[in-house]
Amino acid sequence: MTLTEIIGTLKTKFNPSKVINSLKKTAGFYNESDTDSEGNDSGEDLESNQYSDSVGDSVKSSSTVKISHNGVSPLIKLENVWKTYKMGDTEFAALAGINLEIDKGEFLVILGPSGSGKSTLMNLIGCLDLPSKGTIFLDSKNIAKLAESELARIRGEMIGFIFQSFNLIPTLNTEENVMLPMEFQEVNMHDGRKRAEYLLGIVGLSDKIQNLPSQLSGGQMQRVAIARSLAVDPPIILADEPTGNLDSKTGFYILGFLNDLHKKENKTIIIVTHDVEIVKLASRVVHLKDGQIESIESCTKDNPCALRE
Repeated sequence: MTLTEIIGTLKTKFNPSKVINSLKKTAGFYNESDTDSEGNDSGEDLESNQYSDSVGDSVKSSSTVKISHNGVSPLIKLENVWKTYKMGDTEFAALAGINLEIDKGEFLVILGPSGSGKSTLMNLIGCLDLPSKGTIFLDSKNIAKLAESELARIRGEMIGFIFQSFNLIPTLNTEENVMLPMEFQEVNMHDGRKRAEYLLGIVGLSDKIQNLPSQLSGGQMQRVAIARSLAVDPPIILADEPTGNLDSKTGFYILGFLNDLHKKENKTIIIVTHDVEIVKLASRVVHLKDGQIESIESCTKDNPCALRE
């Protein structure tokens, strides 16, 4: 099936939220070790990349966390946000009373153990889900009040997603996977192809344009995912455990790349993780526990956030 046919099918048969969910399920295709089809190490072609030398209920509401944002309207704002689920006769709160503001150009790390609510919070920030209660503002728009079509449009224009399991379409080659978000935004095919080639060059995969995901290493697939997240040049990059399936060398490269996007292009980077090492790059760290914000740390180059479990 061609890229155009796949896009047509997705547009006509599924709404955008179902498409995202189906893409997430493709994670099952990619649990192999971080070597390519010929057994080469995933970091073999990092040296030629311009970014490769970078550094890498009973339900109760949590107390409000007040965050200064220099008098500028935050890019993302959550006010008393709850996400609850029914489990038989019991109501379970995955998130309970979250108050958070995220400014344009931040490098924010959301840190917490398994079950703390990180993924739920990511889905809400990324407009993949809606809160049970409370409000979420994205670029001053209350997303909880938007129709699915408008929500999908804003999501497609403003947020680039990087998933732990890459979520590449197995029947599309590298270039076509990167072009996918542009197809949803109805970018001209010729322009989309040029943009995809440019982005794959930036992540050091110009020689892998025609490769299928099965012909790539784990590190290479994650770099394709990064290129795809930049396809429509969104102001926000939202990454869910972006180094979780990678070896340390490749993970170091991926973090360096994201750090450069933050510094050189003023992208707002939001990383959801349990990896305490990532806080070295953060401007702020939000610590989650049991669906509530436990604390928020502000970080500077001279006073980086502390590494703690």
